[in-house]
Amino acid sequence: MSRPDPAQAHDTARPHLSPARVLDIDPLLADPGTRIVVCCGSGGVGKTTTAAALGLRAAERGRKVVVLTIDPARRLAQSMGIDSLDNTPRRVKGIDDSAGGELHAMMLDMKRTFDEIVEAHADPQRAAAILGNPFYQSLSAGFAGTQEYMAMEKLGQLRARDEWDLIVVDTPPSRSALDFLDAPKRLGSFLDGRLIRVLLAPAKVGGRAGMKFLNVGMSMMTGVLGKLLGGQLLKDVQTFVAAMDSMFGGFRTRADATYKLLQAPGTAFLVVAAPERDALREAAYFVERLAAEKMPLAGLVLNRVHGSNAGQLSAERALAAAENLEDPRIVDQDGGKAGLRNSHETYGSSDSPASAAPAPDDGSPTAVDPPADTAADPERSVDRLTAGLLRLHADRMHLIAREQRTRDRFTALHPEVAVAEVAALPGDVHDLAGLRDIGDRLATGRPEPA
Repeated sequence: MSRPDPAQAHDTARPHLSPARVLDIDPLLADPGTRIVVCCGSGGVGKTTTAAALGLRAAERGRKVVVLTIDPARRLAQSMGIDSLDNTPRRVKGIDDSAGGELHAMMLDMKRTFDEIVEAHADPQRAAAILGNPFYQSLSAGFAGTQEYMAMEKLGQLRARDEWDLIVVDTPPSRSALDFLDAPKRLGSFLDGRLIRVLLAPAKVGGRAGMKFLNVGMSMMTGVLGKLLGGQLLKDVQTFVAAMDSMFGGFRTRADATYKLLQAPGTAFLVVAAPERDALREAAYFVERLAAEKMPLAGLVLNRVHGSNAGQLSAERALAAAENLEDPRIVDQDGGKAGLRNSHETYGSSDSPASAAPAPDDGSPTAVDPPADTAADPERSVDRLTAGLLRLHADRMHLIAREQRTRDRFTALHPEVAVAEVAALPGDVHDLAGLRDIGDRLATGRPEPA
């Protein structure tokens, strides 16, 4: 029986994607028509690192780039050598700017973005009243959906300035990472809702008629809300709604414009995932949701993919060899020094190291409970070390096979999605060199065997 070709065996351990399905990152970043890249995916899959690596690669190839992150962990600032990020783009130093590119980074400040909207679209007196309103302060700091909506607002502001060749967006680190697509609709529903209309009606009617309307039309409602929320909070809400009335239409208009911007040809979505079942299940949801919303999907970035340079050695063969080395009573079919272990001199002589070592009294194999004088036999020490490495290799091969099956299930469901694989790194990315390495791996599209 002929031995398998090692290269062919390696492809069995980690089959490469066909060229038609490999995501080509560099043309996407270099295309002047690409103005926005949105990285989305479930939490903990490397969205922030991917966004930063893409921004750095584009900047070092001549584009003026800003990376907008909504990640509160501040990993982006650390990896770019910046003490801290805020709502204002900050230029990143230390990049290769020989091609004329620039890299800037910023982190969304949800409340500050909301304040900027108020200050820009209300006269000073009304803006001061809104900013000092207790209900507004609570709303701008943590109302459900505010972060996602403000991310849309900030993206719209950056694009409207037309100062950047490319905007890379790192979406909110939540399980529902596509919530920012729903934020404009949710805000519109809130602003057009019955509660807002009722609260706004007295201010619109005005004077005694307004008070009469409030007393008659809202007596039951204000009674219930007053008990639940307190009379002062209800008054704060009514004051806020009256002050914000002239701005409600602007919120909807800008949100709709940004939503259309995300659907435009100049935008590209990248779904980021890890080769794990839950992460790729979320990725499949994102792909389907983006298709339903008619958002332009560029492809899938699969992070932390494992490989091996010794793929020709299967997990089964590695485990068998490890067991053979750990227990010299097992016949080694490869001959050589194993033949000496199984000879009469080795097992029958009273002065052989194997016979001198006491057998474990609990029935466990020698590999688990090594004899005390193992160090006196360098050959046995090497065997045990080799056996341990073989078992590690077997674990790696099992991991590779599991990742491959998981990825294959995704590609079977979505064969149209181009994929770029990024090899798992031994440590975290914490500087520009690490981000540059990630960018190189993204551009290759296939993981280098480890």
